[in-house]
Amino acid sequence: MKIKLTLGILALLVVSCAARKTSHIEVVKLAETTKSWNGDTLPAYPEGQPKVTVLKITIPPKTKLHKHYHPVINSGVLLKGELKVVDVDNKVLILKEGDAIVELVYKIHYGINETNKPAQIIVFYAGTEDLPITVVEKD
Repeated sequence: MKIKLTLGILALLVVSCAARKTSHIEVVKLAETTKSWNGDTLPAYPEGQPKVTVLKITIPPKTKLHKHYHPVINSGVLLKGELKVVDVDNKVLILKEGDAIVELVYKIHYGINETNKPAQIIVFYAGTEDLPITVVEKD
């Protein structure tokens, strides 16, 4: 029902813009999958009160993030820069500006900005009130 309503609103916006001869609305699907970037199948959503979190994260040049894992499904889009993501099995994903990522769930990984420019990513987490979005691995 919500999807139909959303598509209906989008259709109205497109018709409205066409009637006013304004800019063209373009919809580009960046990601749609049942698997994370390394091929792992995403788990079922947890039980409980849903909680959505959206973060904009800026990673300075030459910075390696702590090893961590996510107990919730999440995805993001790299807005600026380049980011390398490495999982516990040493699988590597290189993100460039505009690339989407469907993150790993319950699997240790880290990101590293190996460039001389900041990397900026927006990440969307679909969890529950009682779950953290990230757990940092102790060294």
